[in-house]
Amino acid sequence: MKKISILIPCFNEYENVGPISSAIENVLKKDLSSYDYEIVFIDNASTDGTRDKIEELCAGNKKIKAIFNVTNFGQFNSPFHGMCSLDGDCVIPVCADFQDPVELIPVFVHEWEKGHRIVSGVKSSSKESGFIYFLRSIYYKLIKGMSQVHMIEHFTGFGLYDRTFIQLLRKLNDPVPFIRGIVAEYGAGFNLKLIEYEQPKRRAGKTHNNFYTLYDAAMLSITSYTKVGLRVATIVGFICSLMSFVVALVYLVLKLTNWYGFDAGQAPLIVGLFFFMSIELFFIGLMGEYILNINTRVIHRPVVVEEKRIGFDVDKGDPENTGNTV
Repeated sequence: MKKISILIPCFNEYENVGPISSAIENVLKKDLSSYDYEIVFIDNASTDGTRDKIEELCAGNKKIKAIFNVTNFGQFNSPFHGMCSLDGDCVIPVCADFQDPVELIPVFVHEWEKGHRIVSGVKSSSKESGFIYFLRSIYYKLIKGMSQVHMIEHFTGFGLYDRTFIQLLRKLNDPVPFIRGIVAEYGAGFNLKLIEYEQPKRRAGKTHNNFYTLYDAAMLSITSYTKVGLRVATIVGFICSLMSFVVALVYLVLKLTNWYGFDAGQAPLIVGLFFFMSIELFFIGLMGEYILNINTRVIHRPVVVEEKRIGFDVDKGDPENTGNTV
């Protein structure tokens, strides 16, 4: 009997962990009764009672398990570690807030049985803020245009991953994993299948995404999968230098031909100084993002450090993963 591993990353989702586990279990029992399954929560150091609720769920159902992180390792590391820690024939990560429709799980499994070892959910539309969706669309098109990898637009990681792809993730040994980029890079070799869906609204609670988390995601994708930023810095720097030389040459000629009558004043100097300084600061910041990415990889800390696990078979041994346990 094949085993389906459902992974639910969560952070402060007290109102959602119970309903999402029930909804997933109902779908599995109704539409996928011929499969074995497990539902695994990986908690990113919640502080609102989510962990207590997860422990209650684990105590009442042996099919529900949990991994507790010692601190919040971010929106990418925690799900990646959870995927690498499970031993099902396939792994399906699902958000705890119901924005990943659980009704798609049987669809993913059906496509998996056809031979698609990666089945990715792609948002065709969303019930979230129209302005936010518009900004996301611009971001995806920008990254897709800049990257050498054919990035998937409106793909958040929701989908099905065969155990052969999970084995690849373990071998990557990446301290700053970006699953969206990894799927885009290697998906063709795993017979990638895209399934469109409309993203529903969050069921309860507040979103944990803010400007900083969205900026962090954008910078991770840019510094990991594009060279355009540094190339643009070089080209713009050259163009600005050329412009400065031309302007200086024009001013020199005007001054020499009309020594007493030509008076440029301070305005061109001040405007030019601030313009070129702003360009320099922008690209210094961009280079800093690349250096930060390199620094994180060189330090090579564990993707996640676990506090404890609940419900896992200790005698059987855990599958190879990329984190540590304290």
